[in-house]
Amino acid sequence: MPAEEKVLVIERKVFEDVGAFNGLATDVERYIDKLFAQGVPRFIPRPQAEIDPSFKQLIPYVIMTCQGKYLSYVRGKKAGEKRLVAKRSLGIGGHINPVDWTLFTADPYKTYLEAVQREVAEEVSVETKYQDKVIALLNDDSNEVGKVHLGIVHLWTLDEQKVERREQMITQMAFMTIPELQQIKDSMETWSQICLDGLSKIA
Repeated sequence: MPAEEKVLVIERKVFEDVGAFNGLATDVERYIDKLFAQGVPRFIPRPQAEIDPSFKQLIPYVIMTCQGKYLSYVRGKKAGEKRLVAKRSLGIGGHINPVDWTLFTADPYKTYLEAVQREVAEEVSVETKYQDKVIALLNDDSNEVGKVHLGIVHLWTLDEQKVERREQMITQMAFMTIPELQQIKDSMETWSQICLDGLSKIA
């Protein structure tokens, strides 16, 4: 019998104490310092995390851009989050598990950034140099998925459009301009719609 998956969370109270919001928050450092303070992030069973809004699962949401275009894809039937199947997405990433924390140091945020590299590498292969910048936090309490997740939005600026899929759940992957993405906005998951609306401000 497989071990129960555990995921990285913070207590919602921590998020509220720093300043709860809906949509995007670009004052990143203010949140990062509190969310990744020693002892704040921890792991709980995923089945509990998915239904208990007193916790927020910390989810890296990596947007990739190159030469004015943004990578997008459609989540296929193999997607781990069934509620997002067939939705177009701008973000690569997923839950942080204890295995990502094996290199734990005195700096939880540094360890998180190392975990992001591994999470992205599970889904896609990036065969070019890039710059990684955390540009926003993303929260949407308007639906059941959003209530239990808190996105950390990374912008990876790639030197070249050299990205290949590794996961079966990634389909119809392409680099697209903002106007092209706006035309298909209705097919996107909520987080991607929020990011698309804010890209001109945060990118």
